[in-house]
Amino acid sequence: MFDSSILKTLLNIINVFNYKEFKFNSVQYHSSKVQQGDLFVCIKGYLLDGHEYIAEALENGAAGIVAEREQPQYDIPQFLVDNSRKALARLSDHVTHSPSKDLTMVGITASNGKTTTSFMVDSVLSHSNFNTGLIGTVAVKYADKTIPSSLTTPESLDLQTYLKKMKENNVDYVTMEVSSAAQELDRVAYVDYDIFTLNNLTPEHIDFHGSYEKYIHSKTTVLRELDPSKVAIFNVDCEDTKKQIYQTKAKVITSGVQSKDAMVTVDNLDLTTGKARFTVNVNKPLPTLTEKYVNPTSFDISLNVLGLHSVYNSLTAIIIGLINEISPMEIEKALQKFKGVERRFELIYNEEFKILDDHFANAANIDVTLKTLDYMKYNQLHLIYAVRGSRGVDVNKENAQSILKWAEKLSLDHLTVSLSKDFVGAKDEVLPEELRAFSDVMKKSPIKISYYNSLKDAVTDTLGVVKQDDVVLLAGAQGMDPGGKIALEYIYNQKIKEGTATYQLKQKIEAILRERVAGL
Repeated sequence: MFDSSILKTLLNIINVFNYKEFKFNSVQYHSSKVQQGDLFVCIKGYLLDGHEYIAEALENGAAGIVAEREQPQYDIPQFLVDNSRKALARLSDHVTHSPSKDLTMVGITASNGKTTTSFMVDSVLSHSNFNTGLIGTVAVKYADKTIPSSLTTPESLDLQTYLKKMKENNVDYVTMEVSSAAQELDRVAYVDYDIFTLNNLTPEHIDFHGSYEKYIHSKTTVLRELDPSKVAIFNVDCEDTKKQIYQTKAKVITSGVQSKDAMVTVDNLDLTTGKARFTVNVNKPLPTLTEKYVNPTSFDISLNVLGLHSVYNSLTAIIIGLINEISPMEIEKALQKFKGVERRFELIYNEEFKILDDHFANAANIDVTLKTLDYMKYNQLHLIYAVRGSRGVDVNKENAQSILKWAEKLSLDHLTVSLSKDFVGAKDEVLPEELRAFSDVMKKSPIKISYYNSLKDAVTDTLGVVKQDDVVLLAGAQGMDPGGKIALEYIYNQKIKEGTATYQLKQKIEAILRERVAGL
């Protein structure tokens, strides 16, 4: 139980109405989850405003509310603040007893590659017998639990609750994706990060932030809050990332694949098979979270995942391994075992033809994915693209331009486009102006376009014309999440009809679907 008087010291309160002493059990921002004696915090969401659900919270037993405006119709204690999200973050940290202070927190931010980098870091740490937790776009994982994610970074109360559970399960290291929205909306306020990485910056979420400059400002919020005992890692091949080094007071480590003046660099890069082999050079002593330093050294790394982007992602994981006293040999073993991340250039079918599944979120992400395809040998490319919904006109225009840029190089003469109306909710629905922005760009090309409202129809119709040695790319963010499941189930059902289904194929498909989180 918590005494209401603590609110006056925890929160930046503007005004208090109907105040009387009371005790509260916990904090909630979902009115439906309020239990007797809870404090209800009214936050504004993407579609909903918590201030409109106070009546439901009171019916469920709320003892008081934290809000941004007075609610004179309710005779309950009301604490008015200028930012209820910030208040929720502060209260969430308090009621869970600040678990991040007892965990080694690794924050991963970037415009592209957050998910894969986070999984790589987790692989390196867990391989060395650290008890690890992972929080990100795909799932929250700790102990033997895997919980599908609805946000890249959970809301502050959910995040602090996960961290508390991880602490109770004796987790040593928590690796988490940190989105620009999470920093802008105070979801990660009061999280005590020990290591924070900024891998790249490209224009993204401009409709949400208002401009690229504001996006960068949000993206670097945590960096500005790190104290000198922490470590910040920057990829200086990205000029916009390099410019952010001055933002932090933390110990700085720089890395680069092309740059030769970074503290950690790469030589002898070989991508001829698509899977990278390279030499890592530690050119200067690397600071750690203690007074120790990692001495200069060189060692070879080979990856089991495709693409140049994997080299950048792995470089961050390598550095984090080194500054936590993991040997180069053990780091390479961990990265060799790493098979990739769901929906991140994931090979989900590799029989008479290949099916690849990729998030394809923005123009930079599309460039990296299609550049990797350019290394591969195949007969014909079948690209099924789920248009991004409720992300703005600019991102859809830029995505279309990126696809067209690669179309001739990849001999792409037909594109299947889905609005995924059979799966997406209001938050990810494709708006008319977004579809128009995408299709206006596509009209300028000779590529034949087939538009589908249904994702299931788009996937199954495409698979019906695929031939030997072709490649099918399931491409798109939330709208394509169920695509892999649809494709695998269709293939197996077709083989049953043809009498060619095998037990081995059934096992492979069931194994993929059993471990799958997206779209299920």
